[in-house]
Amino acid sequence: MTALDFTHDPSRRSWVTTAKAGSGFPLQNLPFGVVAGAAGEPHGVVRIGDDVLDLGGLATSGLLTDEAHAAAEAAAHGTLNALFALGSGPRTALRRELHALLAEGAPHQQTVAGLLTPLKEVDVLLPARIGDYTDFYVGIHHARNIGALFRPDSPLLPNYKWVPIGYHGRASSVRVSGTPITRPHGQLKAGDASAPELEPTRRMDFELELGVWIGPGNRLGAPVSLDDAESHVAGYCLLNDWSARDVQAWEYQPLGPFLAKSFGTTVSPWVITPEALAPFRIPAARLEEDPAPLPYLDSPLHRAQGRLDIELQALIWTARMREVGDAPQLISRSSSRHMYWSVAQMVTHHTSNGCNLQPGDLLGSGTLSGPTAGSEGSLMEASHGGKELITLPNGETRTFLEDGDEVMLTARAHRPGAANIGFGECAGVVEPAITYP
Repeated sequence: MTALDFTHDPSRRSWVTTAKAGSGFPLQNLPFGVVAGAAGEPHGVVRIGDDVLDLGGLATSGLLTDEAHAAAEAAAHGTLNALFALGSGPRTALRRELHALLAEGAPHQQTVAGLLTPLKEVDVLLPARIGDYTDFYVGIHHARNIGALFRPDSPLLPNYKWVPIGYHGRASSVRVSGTPITRPHGQLKAGDASAPELEPTRRMDFELELGVWIGPGNRLGAPVSLDDAESHVAGYCLLNDWSARDVQAWEYQPLGPFLAKSFGTTVSPWVITPEALAPFRIPAARLEEDPAPLPYLDSPLHRAQGRLDIELQALIWTARMREVGDAPQLISRSSSRHMYWSVAQMVTHHTSNGCNLQPGDLLGSGTLSGPTAGSEGSLMEASHGGKELITLPNGETRTFLEDGDEVMLTARAHRPGAANIGFGECAGVVEPAITYP
């Protein structure tokens, strides 16, 4: 687990004017990303306030030493995979030297300022080349809510509290925030119909999730221990695993999600490092009546600080709202506290059979709903399976998403005595289905 150091001191400020107090991207955050400027060449950056710092330029400036220089050089290119592969040592060294260069009173401000570009002048890109994508199901309240729609007397399946459940998703359709999502076609079958039909989904949904970027991989056949699992995490993002609920209902038996999920997944562009989130670690959670995890998924260190405390939100912005100038409407507020299984347990279980993870692989937490009304991480839950209308402040109603609806996920880690750490937006607009050939 990452130790606290001077880079977490909430009293320290940056000389970069856009990194003002209350910003989600202060001196204590410093997430990585990939952008393309006017010349169109993708390159790695660090975000500070509403500016981005060119890591390639910093690597050639002579201002960095040893491991920090190696990390900046690895991150300078069109993906962050090489940086992810280096692990926490070089990444932490770069964070510390970036902090020193960007803090108030730092030397070389003129040189560093010449490497800054306003965020509004660049296009943000997918930060890594994704080899594999696995989506878990670790939000217990979501599992209960969905299970109750089909099994009211026994919403959780018997394995839920024993094994971190997941499925292998489609890496090729993961897109960065701001990319539109086309309403997918799929086989739909009405309950009284004799055969299914190929139609656009009528039950388009979002899922409020935390994404996990994998750093150093593990050798095929070599499981990762629980206390070593965090060293294989390069950072975090927001993730929307868009879903076609009616397609899923027909196709998922017996093998689980397929076309109902593979048409699109949206991630936020900024890789929030484990170091930035160090002040927000909390104990692992188990109720007294819950079974103890199997030994490979348990340790004293993990019990003491195995989880993260991040506030998550989902907002909707309909076409009518945008047309009249209304602000997006909050439809869910939840937290990563509601992860029944932790990120470390996800990594450890994923590799427990010898499966090899690789730098740039992506994990999704699964939908992170809370226990109360207003904390549902999907419309499937909020509308009770489409049976109850959700009324928005402008009078519009929804059970599922309509064409033109934009879903925006946001997050921040905050507590007294620590700087706010923001994640940015994970957003996408639903576009009409294409005409099927």
